[in-house]
Formats: sequence, structure tokens, C-alpha cells
Amino acid sequence: MTKKFENKVVIVTGGTSGIGLATAKAFSTEGAAVFITGRRKEALDAAIKEIGGQITGIQADMSKLADIDRLYDAVQQKHSQIDVVFANAGGGEFAPLGAITEEHYQKTFDINVKGTLFTVQKSLPLLRDGASIILTSSTTSVSGTPAFSVYSATKAAIRNFARNWILDLKDRRIRVNAVSPGVTDTAGLDELFGSGDSAENTKNYLASLIPAGRIGKPEEIAKAVLFLASEDASFINGVELFVDGGHVQI
Repeated sequence: MTKKFENKVVIVTGGTSGIGLATAKAFSTEGAAVFITGRRKEALDAAIKEIGGQITGIQADMSKLADIDRLYDAVQQKHSQIDVVFANAGGGEFAPLGAITEEHYQKTFDINVKGTLFTVQKSLPLLRDGASIILTSSTTSVSGTPAFSVYSATKAAIRNFARNWILDLKDRRIRVNAVSPGVTDTAGLDELFGSGDSAENTKNYLASLIPAGRIGKPEEIAKAVLFLASEDASFINGVELFVDGGHVQI
């Protein structure tokens, strides 16, 4: 390994499974001191064991500002600055127009939009000048999906955070980019699609629509995040990088 992130401090929210876990592992392998968050202690403990290296886990719900404060308090106890923030925590459920409840709307916007906003804003005092912020958007930010409008709206909001924040942070040379995964093989996706044969059938159908002929792997999204976080992407700012096998390009 190149140890490209040696002596770097990296935050990965929602780091106990799927894309977050794969990305935290990749950063750790490249030498970073990594802080991950997760809502469930058992999952957090398992992730810490799997990731290894300089890993610290903070049990936190990123839709709660007090939990975000606890994350950065823990970082400050060990480090004087942060080099990378990967604001990844999020989720969503299906609800067609006509069946959308206030609870569904509030829950989805709180974790995806509110959580991302305050994860980044509260990192600013510790974030070094010239640091990198990566936000998790989604291909749903630009394409329609039945019964997924609220989730899709949150991801469009996140994508536009990147466009605006590069202006707010330009004097500090902090880059902000969004990574937009397509259909990716995670436990969360299986849960969304109903698990078992139902999930497999849905994934197989979606794979048939993707030019690459398959759905993505969390490790492939992680590689894109590490690229955006690295000096290799030093002149890339405000973009939405689709990692979707070409799905939304056709």
C-alpha cells in the first residue's frame, strides 16, 4: 500500500456497514487515523474489529446535534485537526406520493440533510485549510425512482450543498465534492428490497439496466472517495462523481 493518508485524520460517518465501512477500511489501510460513527453499539464494535489500525468508534446518531458534538469532542482529545470528512451517514425508505407521512419526511430529511449539514459545519473549527470534504449523494439526485421521492430530494439537496459550500470555503481552500453511488451491494440495499429472493430478483433486474452489467461493490465506491480526498484530486472541486456503472448516463 502507498500509505497515501499516513498522518491524516479522517471522519467517516455511518461507518459500520456498506459503503461507510468499506471506505473506513480503505482509509485505515492507507495509514489514516479514522473515526467512524454508528447508531448501534454491536455493529460499531464489529466494525472497529474488522477495520483495525488507528480506528476509533463513536456511537452516534448524526441527525442529533449533541451526538455530532460528541464526535468532534472525541476527535479533539486525540488530534489538533481533521484532514478529511466523509459525510456518509444516511438512509431512506420507499413511500409513494399519496402515502408519504410527516414522520417519513422528517426522518429522511433529518438524517440525510440535517445530519450532513451539521456534520460538516461542526467540523469547520477542526478542519485544516486545504482539507477535503466528500458528501454521499446518489444517482437518485438526477433520476426518478418510483416511491422514492423524499429520499431522492434529500440527495439532490446534498449534491447542491457541494456547489454552494465550495464558495463559502474557498478562502480556506477546502474542497467539497459529492460521490453518487448507483445500485450497490450492501446490507442496507437488501433490507430496502425486502431481503432474500425478493432482494436478489430486484438486484438482478437492476443489473440488467446497467451498462457495466452488474451492480456495484462498496469497495468500488470507497476507491472513488479516497481519490476525491487525495491530492490526486487537488483541482477537482464541487463535482458530483457518479460511481454507477454508467446507469444514469444513458
